Amino acid sequence: MNQRSTIDLEHGWDFMQRGITKLKNILEGLPEPQFSSEDYMMLYTTIYNMCTQKPPHDYSQQLYDKYREAFEEYITTTVLPSLREKHDEFMLRELVKRWSNHKVMVRWLSRFFHYLDRYFIARRSLPGLNEVGLTCFRDQVYQELNGKVRDAVISLIDQEREGEQIDRALLKNVLDIFVEIGMGSMDYYENDFEAAMLKDTAAYYSRKASNWILEDSCPDYMLKAEECLKREKDRVSHYLHSSSETKLLEKVQHELLSVYATQLLEKDYSGCHALLRDDKVEDLSRMYRLFSKIPRGLDPVANIFKQHVTAEGTALVKQAEDAASNKKAEKRDVVGLQEQVFVWKMIELHDKYLAYVNNCFQNHTLFHKVLKEAFELFCNKGVTGSSSTELLATFCDDILKKGGSEKFSDDAIEEMLEKVVKLLPYISDKDLFAEFYRKKLSRKLLFDNSANDEHERSILTKLKQQCGGEFTSKMEGMVNYPDQLC
Repeated sequence: MNQRSTIDLEHGWDFMQRGITKLKNILEGLPEPQFSSEDYMMLYTTIYNMCTQKPPHDYSQQLYDKYREAFEEYITTTVLPSLREKHDEFMLRELVKRWSNHKVMVRWLSRFFHYLDRYFIARRSLPGLNEVGLTCFRDQVYQELNGKVRDAVISLIDQEREGEQIDRALLKNVLDIFVEIGMGSMDYYENDFEAAMLKDTAAYYSRKASNWILEDSCPDYMLKAEECLKREKDRVSHYLHSSSETKLLEKVQHELLSVYATQLLEKDYSGCHALLRDDKVEDLSRMYRLFSKIPRGLDPVANIFKQHVTAEGTALVKQAEDAASNKKAEKRDVVGLQEQVFVWKMIELHDKYLAYVNNCFQNHTLFHKVLKEAFELFCNKGVTGSSSTELLATFCDDILKKGGSEKFSDDAIEEMLEKVVKLLPYISDKDLFAEFYRKKLSRKLLFDNSANDEHERSILTKLKQQCGGEFTSKMEGMVNYPDQLC
């Protein structure tokens, strides 16, 4: 072919067809030498010459059409027959191979026909060569097979959920086709695969949950739920598109947790009440992790926590009342000892459940709120004829006066004071506490009965931080200028 002689369409296309056949043979694995740089230049130059000849020999439009027809003919005669004869996993493997080959074919043919892209296509705002090539596969192969492909992939996912080994790399390659076929849009992946996969996921876990909720204890059920969520997340990282993660996990959480939340939390002998009763810290932490992921999932957990703490606190009040009524005939100091024991137990109860809030429930504000509400309910009840306000003031006074603190180290006294002051926000009448404590402090200072001025100042500092400067100003004056009391 002389560069300057006019090339007619038939002869020019016959030469191009030989190059395209060579490319097909290479893709099919037939014995064929690779393209040399001379081969490539001849094919490129032929297209260039056929597009730059004077009318009526400018064959740009015809070559653009024939470029598309080359793909359509190859797909019809070779690609589709090879896919139609295979099924399930074998069909998926063939599809991955054919899509890979197709992209190679698009890459090579678009190079041969590159001159069309630069001028003819650009001037007419036509779809580019790369887009035309990929669209052929989408319209002929993908549209026919995507339903079968989707079903085969979902079947493999369910097999993996049942513990079978599957070829994850194969699934990744197949699902990449759903993404790539959209050429920048996720519509094909979402509509032709993801929607059905999510529906199947919901049905799968609905079946599982309906059995597990009957067979398993609450801790065992939660272990399974957590493991399922972990595995689904793992599936996303290995072969599903990252955009599926949130939607997939929401489906699993809904079926395993939202649907059965009440049944699970209220299970006899193993639900939330039982876990709190038996101090199952690890299970409670897992419960928080799981239910924090679903809408308003923590509300029922917090309500049960509040009920439990309220019941324990109320039981302490009753226990103290019963003990006091049994000691009525005995001396006042025995009753006083009972009151001290009651405050101690309140401190221990607060320590225990504050640790639950900070650790099991990850310092969540909702659990701080219900802990406060629970303590407010029973901290304001009277015990042995005295209000909790008076008992707290007496407890602090007993620790700090001579004979009360000798058995404790300085650090232990500081820790006790810190814990008593933490109970103060639950007391409804804090001014009454201030009044009680001020009278006791005055008496201590008058009779030189305070064990340690530093500890006296320390509790005032803690009270000041908790309740403000006005709350402690008179008491601070008493400690700093004890001579003025006389």
